[in-house]
Amino acid sequence: MSASLATRRFVAAFLAAGALVGAAALPASADDHWRDRDHRAPHSSIVISDVQYGTAGRDRSDRALNREWVEVENTGRRSVNLRGYTLTDRQGNRYRFGDFRLDGKSSVRVHTGQGRDTRQDVYQDRRHQIWDERDTATLRDNRGNVLDTDSWNGRRHHRNG
Repeated sequence: MSASLATRRFVAAFLAAGALVGAAALPASADDHWRDRDHRAPHSSIVISDVQYGTAGRDRSDRALNREWVEVENTGRRSVNLRGYTLTDRQGNRYRFGDFRLDGKSSVRVHTGQGRDTRQDVYQDRRHQIWDERDTATLRDNRGNVLDTDSWNGRRHHRNG
C-alpha cells in the first residue's frame, strides 16, 4: 500500500470520526440552548389548559376549595408519567405529582382542597385557597424545566405558555 493511499484512508477515518463526534454534540448543544433561555423546555405535550381560581371569601370547606383548580392536559398521543412534575403559584405554593400517568389526549384537574384522587381529578389536600384572582400557575417537569405558565388578572386571562 502506498503512503498516499494510507494517508487518504487515515484522513477519511479521521474526518468520519469528527463527523460522528459533531453529530453527537449537536443535540446536546441545542438542548443547552433552550435551557439557557429561561429554563423553558422545547415543545411539550404537557400544558396548563384551564384555570378556575378561587373567589375571595371565608368559606374554607372542601367544596369551596375544590371549586378552585388548575387543569393539566396531555396534548400528545402517548401517556406521560407526571411523577415529580410540579405546579406552583406566585407565592411559592407547590403541588408535586406522585406516580400519576396522564393518558394521551386527556387532562387532570388539580384541586386545592381534599378529596379522593382519580384519573380526572387529584387533590392538594390544602385547607386554604391557593389561586388568587391575580396569579400565575407554573408547570415544571421532573427536572425543573418550565413546561407552561398561565397568568390571570381578575377577569382577564393571559396565556403565556
